[in-house]
Amino acid sequence: MDGRRRAVGWSAGVGLAAAAAVALAVAPVRAADTPATRVTFTKDVAPILQEKCQDCHQPGSIAPMSLMTYQEARPWIRSIREKVASREMPPWHIDRSVGIQEFKNDFSLSDAQVKTIVDWVDEGAPMGNPADMPPPRTPVDPNAWRGVVDGLGQPDLVITSPTYTMPAVHQDVWWRPEQAIPITEARWVKAIEIRPSSVQGRRIMHHIIAYRVLNADEADAVNTGTSRGGNRLVNNLVNSRPQLMEWAIGKGYDLYRADTGKRIEPGEQISWEMHIHAVGEEITSGAQIAIWFYPKGQEPHHQSYLVGFSAIKDSSPGLDIKPNSISMSEGFTTLQKAAILENFQPHMHLRGKAMELEAILPDGTRQVVSFVRNFNFNWMTNYVYADDAAPAFPKGTVIHVIAWYDNTAGNRNNPDPNQWVGYGDRTVDEMGHAWVNVTYLTDQEYADWVTAHKKKGVDSQQQQ
Repeated sequence: MDGRRRAVGWSAGVGLAAAAAVALAVAPVRAADTPATRVTFTKDVAPILQEKCQDCHQPGSIAPMSLMTYQEARPWIRSIREKVASREMPPWHIDRSVGIQEFKNDFSLSDAQVKTIVDWVDEGAPMGNPADMPPPRTPVDPNAWRGVVDGLGQPDLVITSPTYTMPAVHQDVWWRPEQAIPITEARWVKAIEIRPSSVQGRRIMHHIIAYRVLNADEADAVNTGTSRGGNRLVNNLVNSRPQLMEWAIGKGYDLYRADTGKRIEPGEQISWEMHIHAVGEEITSGAQIAIWFYPKGQEPHHQSYLVGFSAIKDSSPGLDIKPNSISMSEGFTTLQKAAILENFQPHMHLRGKAMELEAILPDGTRQVVSFVRNFNFNWMTNYVYADDAAPAFPKGTVIHVIAWYDNTAGNRNNPDPNQWVGYGDRTVDEMGHAWVNVTYLTDQEYADWVTAHKKKGVDSQQQQ
């Protein structure tokens, strides 16, 4: 545990926030351009902003400022440098020194891109030759389906929930309407995306879950591949109710690997769960879900199950986060079947600061799968492993999730460090789990997976 504490940036007597403050220190900006300047906005920085930033940093989108032009970016150069150098922005907070590093949806900056932006600011943020400026990027609809933007084509089905009007000041609300899934024959789903039905709705929606209300004959849609505490199957609300998808701010869509998906049938309903919190302004919004189907007649061999791997022990169902303190919790879940873990999406609230996903194999071998060093409640980023990088583990593997919480004044998201915090659903309460899409394998399929990866030269502990 000491190694992990050092990795998160803690030492005796020094809080996480203090360590972060040192890391975020920024050098002064030199005011004047000189003939020796090597980096300019038009030639070097603008292409990076177009590729990695402008989806959000455009007029009318969710970011607080637009970065489409030099004139828009120049007043923000100190903030840009700080956020980029600390890797707070773009919001990709996976630790780059441990665990899996190949992802389908990696929108982080490369080391070279970070250096380019830092050098540009340190050299006085010159504009450069206007002729070097790339053609302006066409703005993206701030509430566009990310699957469409990324080339999946238009969804085959879109379902829109009723709306809810959240007052400017109010207690948290859980809005749970139900509605039918309008299909007349069974279909296999290859991709799913959820979003608030309005851009403003992104400000009030803590999360959205589309639970499935099943027909009586759909037992195989319920996850039975994990257990907590011996052989007792998971029976909590999160994992016993099958889900189409969970959404939180910063998450895109779920695109299942080849030969994997979710089968939905006529007669099913969606039971929405929208956790809505007040933000000082009256806002009306609902939820929408987009579904992309496999072609008719194409039936994948594997179902995908969305599992919440808990970071809280069964023996202590609550959290005990004392005022002005750093706390840690951990949970253990056993795989009853061999499985591929397709992604890692930490979920905590305002005091959440870091989370680790570890696998403890039946022979005692331990493998850190992923570690988020600087969790940010405002960005519930989903880290989707590349198909060849997604780890597979044998039956009997224990999935160990560790969560750290910062209930000090140094946590900028903390509403009150003098408050004790326990487990709960409200935004001001805490929880801790990792959302993971799981694909279960037969023992033979797992053996075949190990053989195939050995042939590819993959030296991985999960093959042992």
